[in-house]
Amino acid sequence: MFLSVFDLFKIGIGPSSSHTMGPMTAAARFLAEILSGDWPRPVATEVAGVGASLHGSLAYTGLGHGSDRAVILGLTGLVPTTVDPDQVEGIIAEIAAKKRVSPPGHPSYRFDPATDLVLDKKTPLTGHANGMTFYAYDAGGRLLLKRIYYSIGGGFVVSDEELQRMKARGSATTEARKVPYPFKNAAEMLAMAAKSGLAIAEMKRANEETQMSREKLDAGLDDVWAAMSGCIDRGLSQDGIMPGGLKVRRRARQLHDKLKEQWSQNRPNPLLANDWLSIYAMAVNEENAAGGRVVTAPTNGAAGTLPAVLRYWLHFHPEADQPSIRDFLLTAAAIGGIIKSNASISGAEVGCQGEVGSASAMAAAGLCAVMGGTPEQVENAAEIALEHHLGMTCDPVGGLVQVPCIERNALGAVKAVTAASLAIKGDGKHFVPLDAAIETMRQTGLDMNERYKETSLGGLAVNVVEC
Repeated sequence: MFLSVFDLFKIGIGPSSSHTMGPMTAAARFLAEILSGDWPRPVATEVAGVGASLHGSLAYTGLGHGSDRAVILGLTGLVPTTVDPDQVEGIIAEIAAKKRVSPPGHPSYRFDPATDLVLDKKTPLTGHANGMTFYAYDAGGRLLLKRIYYSIGGGFVVSDEELQRMKARGSATTEARKVPYPFKNAAEMLAMAAKSGLAIAEMKRANEETQMSREKLDAGLDDVWAAMSGCIDRGLSQDGIMPGGLKVRRRARQLHDKLKEQWSQNRPNPLLANDWLSIYAMAVNEENAAGGRVVTAPTNGAAGTLPAVLRYWLHFHPEADQPSIRDFLLTAAAIGGIIKSNASISGAEVGCQGEVGSASAMAAAGLCAVMGGTPEQVENAAEIALEHHLGMTCDPVGGLVQVPCIERNALGAVKAVTAASLAIKGDGKHFVPLDAAIETMRQTGLDMNERYKETSLGGLAVNVVEC
């Protein structure tokens, strides 16, 4: 099993990796398929119009997550990694007025978002909760091409056929690639670490360097952290009301100003580290909720937890340096890959235990590693963090990634630091293996009622008193 660090840490825009980045990527894939000729009517010029329908969780929370807007952007040829968040409003307005999309390399297609983009709450697709269908029509309205895609969490998108192959071989989203340390679970990871004498980050680096040079890997890791850090800084500089209609006010900047004042006064504050952690995480998720540029870690909904813990490492530990940032990200990615391959990081599939729970486990592992933890202690840190998110539902109020998501990332960061601290004070021996916690998360997700898996049909989403 090989899942690259850059598969888990993808730079894109908010508010959701599965509900925003995924549909945008799926739309871009559909455009590519029109041009590919790999379908019964291979003449792309016959296509005069396009359309799309969103199903399952995408339909129920699509408006709150910006899924409809993501499809529109994707059908114009834009992709999450390069789209400019500041240009989005203008693009959406232009498409609505012209009722056409003109992606690069394509003829202009008829597309009226008001009629050609449907949020279908009545027809779930069987492969995954985040399903979507794209259509291509000729000038007379006859259907030429229909394709189904699934957004399976963290910005990963697969076609209906790819999903069936994945299920058949029981693996993750990537084909098996030959790497020196092909661990598919935590037990194998620890066994390989013991045999090789290498740290988890070193094994992960060796695997990555079969795909790219060391220089490219380090540059990519530095770019990921720069995007994470930049997101924290932007979040700390903004205020006002977040979009979506809940009228939730940004708080990170105001709280940050208060903390800086307390910091300068040099007064004892036993909770100071937790306060900084929380504010860093909230800053990221407020940016995400506003549609800003974020990094999946492993998802947008959980994007604040890991960057907050990494900024905490740089803030409170004088030994922190650039190589340690890379080791942190590599270790976190190793744990995230194991979780994704053996359970899920999708809130629509297993609830928020798969999003913030996974993020907290990844962050705990990364922090424990750079603090000098052994592979056994790192595995223990990840297990502690994940174990205490088991059963957590995904019930965003109004389908928006705001309540309880923003504060939930803050608490996930606090749990991660606590888990790393507990683990590094022990010898790595513990009662519940990480693999058991991951399997428990998977089983719990299967048992969880659909109302609590990113549909906004249960939990806080329906029990908040309207003021």
